[in-house]
Amino acid sequence: MASSAMLSVASAGPSAFPANCKTSLRKTKIGSSDVRQLFGKAKGNPFLKSQCLGRVTMAVAVNVSRFEGIAMAPPDPILGVSEAFKADTNDMKLNLGVGAYRTEELQPYVLNVVKKAEKLMLERGENKEYLPIEGLAAFNKVTAELLFGADNAVIKQNRVATVQGLSGTGSLRLAAALIERYFPGAKVLISSPTWGNHKNIFNDAKVPWSEYRYYDPKTVGLDFDGMISDIRAAPDGSFILLHGCAHNPTGIDPTPEQWEKIADVIQEKNHIPFFDVAYQGFASGSLDADASSVRLFAARGLELLVAQSYSKNLGLYAERIGAINVLCSSSDAAARVKSQLKRIARPMYSNPSVHGARIVANVVGDPAIFNEWKEEMEMMAGRIKNVRQKLFDSLSAKDKSGKDWSFILKQIGMFSFTGLNKTQSDNMTNKWHVYMTKDGRISLAGLSLAKCEYLADAIIDSFHNVS
Repeated sequence: MASSAMLSVASAGPSAFPANCKTSLRKTKIGSSDVRQLFGKAKGNPFLKSQCLGRVTMAVAVNVSRFEGIAMAPPDPILGVSEAFKADTNDMKLNLGVGAYRTEELQPYVLNVVKKAEKLMLERGENKEYLPIEGLAAFNKVTAELLFGADNAVIKQNRVATVQGLSGTGSLRLAAALIERYFPGAKVLISSPTWGNHKNIFNDAKVPWSEYRYYDPKTVGLDFDGMISDIRAAPDGSFILLHGCAHNPTGIDPTPEQWEKIADVIQEKNHIPFFDVAYQGFASGSLDADASSVRLFAARGLELLVAQSYSKNLGLYAERIGAINVLCSSSDAAARVKSQLKRIARPMYSNPSVHGARIVANVVGDPAIFNEWKEEMEMMAGRIKNVRQKLFDSLSAKDKSGKDWSFILKQIGMFSFTGLNKTQSDNMTNKWHVYMTKDGRISLAGLSLAKCEYLADAIIDSFHNVS
């Protein structure tokens, strides 16, 4: 409802004013900015001082929004990259900002197994009834088995509480609400750097967080000693957020031996591991290899949380399909945790969507389609590996400074951390039309073999010629 402000001056009658003054006096509806302008100019206005020798009554209705105090939010640093890319008309432009798989022709890709799963859904004539709060039972079963292994004791003993979530983001948000409610004051440690939305999720859930060292700019590699030191220094019983594979944004993963040492310290400090698994099967091309970190911690008998997403490995970006899994020490604890996750989900979004859940259940649950999916994942992961190799080859051949670019080959998954700073990243966009996040991360999934040499030229120029 708009509020009104009245500007009133007593009238001395119409004959007291010149003709031009009479025609100017109307009951006028103006905005709040107009009223501020009117008052600002009143003192030096000859019309008010001399031409109109009387006093006039003027009603001014000011439309002031009840939402006046809400400031404009800043654009999303990742999604804003795509908007800028679309507005660019240069033929050589590259969108390496958003993490979404593209073909060699740089077109979106719908997996063949997804098409087959959707065909099955049509043939069965499945309805669109509400799902239970925890999601589709068939999905929850196969997603936990995919993560831990179908024959894992934690599955057979019903020690995993699985709730379907709104992809990785929604699953992380459910877990954050669980932490805030049942572990008051507990802190979450996140890697520096990390995926841009992690901090937003914990801030929104009012869960305190701090960072542990991860990226070493000197080596463009893992600061393992710093990581271990910070995890050890955290208060006992902290939640340690770990990227299960293909760390975002750096693409730098611990080695199997380093994972063992990370587990040692977490166990020693009685911390709770919290995995974000967004790229299972998409990083190495192997579902089992990409889940090895989670399975290592589970084998040690640790209780842990795992958020999953099927955006990347099945290309279900818009379906918002994922899950939160909580591995507990007993089936009784798992049942209670699941009941509270459902309680949190109910007022948040009531229940999840069915379409993406049925796709996953059909793909993973059908042996023939499942095997075909593994082949498609190997193909997608293989294309990114080929692009990574070609970019390294191009950089090494073109850069005559002797700089070692081998860190690109040591990274894994969709992303590469180039080591470029914000100013250099701006040069990539402004001069070379290469759109990327300002932390120097590029998505190799948005790069083709044909564009590798062009990108190498842009990186070399930005690295050597921009401070």
